[in-house]
Amino acid sequence: MDSVAEGRLLRVIICEGDREGGLPLAEAVVDALRDAEIAGATILRGVAGYGSSAVLHTTHVLRLCEDLPMVIEAVDTVEKINAVLPRVQDLVGDGLITTQTIEIHAPRPSD
Repeated sequence: MDSVAEGRLLRVIICEGDREGGLPLAEAVVDALRDAEIAGATILRGVAGYGSSAVLHTTHVLRLCEDLPMVIEAVDTVEKINAVLPRVQDLVGDGLITTQTIEIHAPRPSD
């Protein structure tokens, strides 16, 4: 049987070419999340997308694109995500950050 707890999902949408201190920005964000002991984070690479500029970034064969969309998702308690959010905002700058309340379903440890 699963246990259910309220949590928070942090989603960061940036471009693959974004950098912070010589590192890809996605890696810098995940490093900050790990340093804050966030339960888990994943970097997803998009195949197409656009932002406020409406410029399409795509993996289309006829276009060489090294600036594909990247999505970083992290899950933990509301308190832990709220605590790390200012650090992530500092790193991301003009990237898009969203949060939402979620239910975390985790297996209960066996007796």
